[in-house]
Amino acid sequence: MEIKRQFFSHIYVERQVLHHPETQKILERFPLSEKVYISHYKDVFNRKHQSFYCQKQSPALVLARKEGRLVYSGAPVCQSFGNHYFYYTSCIMNCIYDCEYCYLQGMYPSGNVVLFVNLEDIFEEVDALLLKHPVYLCVSYDTDLMALEGVAGFVRRWYEFAADRPNLTIEIRTKSGAFGLLGDLAPLPNVIFAWTLSPQMIIEKYESHTASAATRIAQIRQASDQGFLVRLCFDPLIYVENFREVYGELIRQVFAQPVSIMDASIGVFRVSVDYLKKMRRQRPASPLLWYPFIPEDGVYHYGHSLSARMTGAVKEMLKVYVDEDKIFVWDGGDENEK
Repeated sequence: MEIKRQFFSHIYVERQVLHHPETQKILERFPLSEKVYISHYKDVFNRKHQSFYCQKQSPALVLARKEGRLVYSGAPVCQSFGNHYFYYTSCIMNCIYDCEYCYLQGMYPSGNVVLFVNLEDIFEEVDALLLKHPVYLCVSYDTDLMALEGVAGFVRRWYEFAADRPNLTIEIRTKSGAFGLLGDLAPLPNVIFAWTLSPQMIIEKYESHTASAATRIAQIRQASDQGFLVRLCFDPLIYVENFREVYGELIRQVFAQPVSIMDASIGVFRVSVDYLKKMRRQRPASPLLWYPFIPEDGVYHYGHSLSARMTGAVKEMLKVYVDEDKIFVWDGGDENEK
């Protein structure tokens, strides 16, 4: 019997944020949810013997305060797009989607979603960095921020924050179809909307509950037509037997009508060795996760030969539509290869 997903039937609230304005706004959106008051989010999120996969079927929401360091240096498995001062921040932990290859299931002990309501403290830490140098910041890193815009409204707040900080560039990456919630905004030269793109057959097999390829492409065109900076992310590439055909068809669909693209990124599936061990325990029957990946410097990937064939094929297809110097390829190093 198919399990019908239910979101946020239970909301856990740290007592210290109960009266925070963002907490009150979010609770008002879920009047029927059962509220449970807790001392600290880790009391719920870090409990032992949780099932990430089972919790994904009906995730709870945890409202909390983020403490300690709030902005982090970008990880080497992620693309910096040539930016020296590359950072990320996580104002939400976990994602409402359930992608079979997602590294979060190896990173977190819980499938529930933690939303840190004190976004103003993250803003303050970013401002401190901006006093030292420019900042390139990924704000949708350990979640899909756009997918939760109707709950948190954080994309709009980041947009407003970036508006008067020209030395700050932010990237908002998504697999959602929620861009319409931001249609009233005016384009900014330092805010990049990035869509992760996958062929529809891969979405159906491995990217549960995400927007369809057609929806993502339609939103890309909408953002492009309105003058927003748009990035295409063919990342992660997932190896399938008819790889060239399915990715070739996807790229033809994207460019079937004129669209203005800032740049594009390409990268094969890769994940830390430790994360993949946990992911395989969560999904012991997953052919995708049990592929014989090659370990290198603590990261599993398809190996240099197959990875090069995959990224090379997609790059050649993209070069028909996108200038080569605007195509970034993850090659396993600290810097991006063009």
